[in-house]
Amino acid sequence: MTTLPAPASTTRDAAGRVPVALFDLDHTLLPLDSDYEWGVFTTRIGWTDPVAFARRNDAFFADYQAGRLDVHAYVAFATEAIRRAGPQAAAAAHARFMAEVIEPVLRPEARALVAAHRARGERVAIVTATNEFVTAPIARALGVDELIAVRLQRDASGWITGGIDGVPSFREGKVQRVQAWLQQQGLSREQAHLTFYSDSTNDLPLLQYADVPVATNPSAALRTLARQRGWRILDLFEPKP
Repeated sequence: MTTLPAPASTTRDAAGRVPVALFDLDHTLLPLDSDYEWGVFTTRIGWTDPVAFARRNDAFFADYQAGRLDVHAYVAFATEAIRRAGPQAAAAAHARFMAEVIEPVLRPEARALVAAHRARGERVAIVTATNEFVTAPIARALGVDELIAVRLQRDASGWITGGIDGVPSFREGKVQRVQAWLQQQGLSREQAHLTFYSDSTNDLPLLQYADVPVATNPSAALRTLARQRGWRILDLFEPKP
């Protein structure tokens, strides 16, 4: 493997590695699933049929929780209302979504955790399987500039097509996208010390890739696995049994 030169001026740990803090978003830094809630919101504002949409949205969410989500099918479904609405209406709806759904649940504990890593001079990024349209404003609200999300394919006019551009940041794809992001940062894997926070067993590939995996607000399955492997468990929002 080719070793890349690290940037000349950056924080390093005792071993000379650049510390990087990576965060899943939904149920990790947020106490909800932003993708799912965006779907619920589109129904509330009249963009989707309440019965048909809820049935499909719930089915996709169950598939995600069970680790069998077809991410390409889901993104096509999840962006259908956005595509119909067009750029202006979609942007206005998202601003309302932020004000009504996201901002009221942004927790000081999450902001403090991100801020603590930034204060230590670490590189910070959110790595999420939710698409960039939904998550980019949320990342900014959490004070995170670097976002690794599902990139949405765009047509010649620049508008969303319903497809995914490149590797989706989901399951093993999160590792691939983080590897590509590290290269963009001028870092090889060996030059980085990765901490990754996640709530879900869907993120096992990246948790295992990290130097410090942190099971954060973990599902029952991840909590059990974290205990077995001696991983740190962080109940960021509220204690769980």
